[in-house]
Amino acid sequence: MTQVDVIVIGAGAAGLMCAAQAGYRGRSVTVLDMGKKPGRKILISGGGRCNFTNENACPDNYLCGNPHFVKSCLSRYTQHDFIELVDRHGLAYHHKTLGQLFCDNSAQDIVDILLTECEWAGVNVALRNEVLSVEKTDTGYLVSTEQQSYSCESLVVAAGGLTMPKLGATPIGYKIAEQFGLKVLPTMAALVPFTLHQHDKDRFEGLSGISVPCIVSSEDCTSFKENILFTHRGLSGPAILQISSFWRAGQAVTINLLPELDLTAQLATWRETQAQKSLKNSLATILPKRFVEILHESKAIPDCNVNQLTHSQIDELANYIHNWQIKPNGTEGYRTAEVTLGGVDTDELSSKTFEAKKAQGLYFIGEVTDVTGWLGGYNFQYAWSCGFAAGQYC
Repeated sequence: MTQVDVIVIGAGAAGLMCAAQAGYRGRSVTVLDMGKKPGRKILISGGGRCNFTNENACPDNYLCGNPHFVKSCLSRYTQHDFIELVDRHGLAYHHKTLGQLFCDNSAQDIVDILLTECEWAGVNVALRNEVLSVEKTDTGYLVSTEQQSYSCESLVVAAGGLTMPKLGATPIGYKIAEQFGLKVLPTMAALVPFTLHQHDKDRFEGLSGISVPCIVSSEDCTSFKENILFTHRGLSGPAILQISSFWRAGQAVTINLLPELDLTAQLATWRETQAQKSLKNSLATILPKRFVEILHESKAIPDCNVNQLTHSQIDELANYIHNWQIKPNGTEGYRTAEVTLGGVDTDELSSKTFEAKKAQGLYFIGEVTDVTGWLGGYNFQYAWSCGFAAGQYC
């Protein structure tokens, strides 16, 4: 039996941040993780360069059953605080579009910063230590692993969600929450590519690899302006990943294929300047040629010259291109999803400390909670913020 002040389950972004903060307060801390190395999701994020925060992060960028829950932690540890931390460690990074910050070299640099912080704070990181059970004791909690048992005053669950099972994702965090009477909201894969029904898959699979700048909207009127990417299985790209968090089975998504152009006005110009040119060839100058050919073959666009279009055909074509609707068959699921939507109900937690209201000394942070950020570094910022917040109290 090993006695420590704090046990953190999960050596990911939130868990390591929390552990370091608790250690700096003089608490003895052990982090338990079943993996061979810490920060596994960090290492593969952002194409291996880790989009570690977003300069624009604010509560509006998060989905949560209680939209006010994230305000406290995001205000107490902001993106600017994390940027200051990586600056102190000399991290080389660069800015991309929409406020995204990426490592210049490797996501390993972020993991190294977290491990260095843990080392300076006296934290013990115990890998290949799968948690088998958790029990309440008179003084705190008893955590049993394959190797040994740990007694602690405070237990922090930072075990992540269900995404990317190949990295060892398990539902243990949800099981611990339910064990102690906390409500766990239904989970689903989020920030994930769409799959298509077979007829649409057959129709568009020849477009694999083609990217188109669009505005994609869900049925609840949420929209994102970024690229979509056709794949062998369906649709991906930043706009699709973003909208997937707002999509539900059976719903359609609406895609404006020409967000920067008024097609009605463009057709009027063409009638003046290239009246004898075929509509298909004209459209191929503003949309991917292969995509236009598929629409032409399926009679979604008229087989005629520009000057032969009637007013009703112009209206129909403009509406089709600016409001292209497609109904996904589903998503690629947890296998490729970046995050898990749903999880431990935030109404069960203190927004200040992340301690469970029904279980003193038990904390839940990170992806295991019902907080899901947009694509673009927002989920990492939530991990840093909630890890910092819990680390001040656990």
